Amino acid sequence: MANSKAIKNRIKSVKNTKKITKAMELVSASKMKRAVSSTLASRIYAEYSWNVLISIAKNIEDITHPLFTKREVEKNVLLVLITSNRGLCGAYNAQVIKKALQFLKNENANVDILTIGKKGDASMRRIGKNVIASFVELPDNVSTRDILPISKLLTDEYTKGTYDKVVVAYTDYVSALSQKANLKQILPVSKTELKELIESLEAQPPRPSGTPPSKGGEEAPHLSKEGVGGGRINYFLEGDVNALIGSLARKLTRMQIYQMMLESNASEQSARMVAMKNASEASGEMIDELTLVFNKARQASITQEISEISAGMVSIN
Repeated sequence: MANSKAIKNRIKSVKNTKKITKAMELVSASKMKRAVSSTLASRIYAEYSWNVLISIAKNIEDITHPLFTKREVEKNVLLVLITSNRGLCGAYNAQVIKKALQFLKNENANVDILTIGKKGDASMRRIGKNVIASFVELPDNVSTRDILPISKLLTDEYTKGTYDKVVVAYTDYVSALSQKANLKQILPVSKTELKELIESLEAQPPRPSGTPPSKGGEEAPHLSKEGVGGGRINYFLEGDVNALIGSLARKLTRMQIYQMMLESNASEQSARMVAMKNASEASGEMIDELTLVFNKARQASITQEISEISAGMVSIN
């Protein structure tokens, strides 16, 4: 019976673990939904920001602001690594850290690291990389105000010439079951990418209202040069256009980081939700297996007792 008692205690322990993983699954699902909603809600601001920049920068090659200037020689690069503060989220952190390590291996310039999240910070410090700053106290429901110190640090350091390029390693939210680690250069603002964006927007007809969105399961605003609602917007500019472009570029840099944070947060929560769901299912299977073993052990014990009683009665007779 000692063995049966140990199995019974094990079943009780696994059941308690299952309750915890199930609760974490539900919490992560709720947080993921909020993160996805925030990502979609931020697209209207992003659309108007791009709309203004596109309208101002009609001739991309004429932009001379430092944030648009590509350095001929890239001696120093800053890598921003976005990870989580907590674990239990499957391969979420491992994938983006692996992406960052590949970048470090292939980059010939000197690379410094700015980390967002404890997991990435610990990983980079463990391998001896120079971490110039670490942001580990950001809330799950991050706001643009929370991002301001990060974006200001990046744009100031690039403008001063401390770094010749700024790259962000983050995780794109594809779906609840799929997340993709990604690398994106945010400084200098790529004139080529901006030009391609303008050309794609000019060639892209507005998506009719009610057309199913491609990602997120919700209706997202359509990005077009005409602006939200389809009406063309004409901008009258006063003052230094280059300074206006610089100010807008700083805001767009902040917006990019903000959206990357939202994408990463949604990816983290979805990865944790899936990991906890798998853990709950594995716990259920383990409980079934242990219950079967317990029943067999109990039956064996009963059979042994019956055999001993029968043997005793035979010896008496």
